Amino acid sequence: MTPQPPVPPTASDPLPGLPTERPAGCPFDPPAELGRLRDELPLRRLAFPDGHVGWLATGHAAVRAVLADPRFSSRYDIMHVPAEGMPPGGLPPAEPGDLTGIDPPEHTRYRRLLTGRFTVRRMRLLTERVERIAAEHLDAMERQGPPVDLVAAYARPLPALMICELLGVPYADRDRFQRHAEVLTGGALTDDTGEAVTALYTYLAELVRAKRAEPTDDLLSELTETDLSDAELTTVGIVLLGAGLDTTANMIGLGTFTLLRNPDRLAELRADPELAGPVVEELLRYLSIAHTGVRTALEDVEIDGQTVRAGDSVVVSLQTANRDPLRFDDPDTFDPHRSTAGHLAFGHGVHGCLGQQLARVEMRVAFPALFSRFPGLRLAVPPEEVPLRTDATIYGVSALPVTWDEG
Repeated sequence: MTPQPPVPPTASDPLPGLPTERPAGCPFDPPAELGRLRDELPLRRLAFPDGHVGWLATGHAAVRAVLADPRFSSRYDIMHVPAEGMPPGGLPPAEPGDLTGIDPPEHTRYRRLLTGRFTVRRMRLLTERVERIAAEHLDAMERQGPPVDLVAAYARPLPALMICELLGVPYADRDRFQRHAEVLTGGALTDDTGEAVTALYTYLAELVRAKRAEPTDDLLSELTETDLSDAELTTVGIVLLGAGLDTTANMIGLGTFTLLRNPDRLAELRADPELAGPVVEELLRYLSIAHTGVRTALEDVEIDGQTVRAGDSVVVSLQTANRDPLRFDDPDTFDPHRSTAGHLAFGHGVHGCLGQQLARVEMRVAFPALFSRFPGLRLAVPPEEVPLRTDATIYGVSALPVTWDEG
């Protein structure tokens, strides 16, 4: 009997679950199964752990279309999540002030108040402060001597202190604020996480009240002059902390790991610090640490020739979209000389990352400053021993042990 060729998959064949296992020995690559699925079908059905059958978008065009379409919602309370362990009945609605989990027109109100405070020009004015914070922590690394954990010594404190600057956290409170923030953004949920959330909410609520009484030159003080309530301002502060610390810290940590594993590209950056801008954009595309999102259709929508029905949740894989060969030539190669226009590392549409310009400023300072101060910087452990955050919503490294030659 002549064997029959395999039947090609169709969009109606649901995957049993979202592939999450990254290829062994390739810490910078997305799960290989996701890439294979993208190349077969950039939009296909997906079975969720709660029994819902929704969709998985892996191609750049499909992901961008979902993120750009106002008929797809970001609301938590109608969202199905492709992870185990969700509370019965799904997620609760977003708290007032959490603009990541709401739709227009409520979202528009918050976004309008914040957008003007995160312009390219305004964020670039912070460059000198970022440079000073970077230099202070590099000084401390030099005094301590090798080896050091770059995440604890440099990658996490830099964005944490910039968030303190933005929110107007007094210097006397910054160590305590940073400790709670590090627990909150540490990756895996622990018993300490709930305590850190409560402590930060309590602290930020007190800070909001203090800013109303005596405004200073910072974002929270400016926002006290708007119609936002104290509860809304407190939640806005938590959202900015979560969005601005964990993401940038892991980009600096994992980005340094990437550069150390690509010595030719690192040599180019050392020779020309002006290459920092293209290096940062390519790292954003190549690593895509905010790797997965979810949107839910509010009505029937045609995407990539398929009908996504009202109520269907769509998982958008930013990491495979940014490695789509139909959008980027040779996408699995780290190449700062390519055009990265259109990458989706910061999302897209009305929920595109509000603080992306600040993140760019921080990274454009952090990498050249680090490798200029320590030209012989290298890993202090074998690459396979670098601990990866494989169970976190933001991918990265838990620690990055590095060393250098003194003297």
